[in-house]
Amino acid sequence: MIRPKLCLVFAACLLATPLWAAENKEVSCRHQGDVMSAIQKARLDRVPEKDVAGVIAASNPSWPESYNNAIPSLTSFVYGQKRRALRKTDLGADLYQSCVDNWDAIQNQQRKLKN
Repeated sequence: MIRPKLCLVFAACLLATPLWAAENKEVSCRHQGDVMSAIQKARLDRVPEKDVAGVIAASNPSWPESYNNAIPSLTSFVYGQKRRALRKTDLGADLYQSCVDNWDAIQNQQRKLKN
């Protein structure tokens, strides 16, 4: 049930952050998966939704700062899921795989939107 929604979230986030397009596919997808994993961990650790961005920023994440722009959108998606369901899945790995699988299509969409 989470996977189809995750694809929509992924597409929205990738289209909203043009810096991701300039990076290598593997690096960009790994960073996106890391962001999602950090948000999922915050949810499972019962961090209040309004505090997620600050808590993640305070943890000195390994991804470039521009990836933090996706945190609000991804947070609303993750916090919309039941913790019980989140314990059974790895959203970071799912987002990474969706990113790799759909990279070319999303890049084409970004080029079309720029023109």
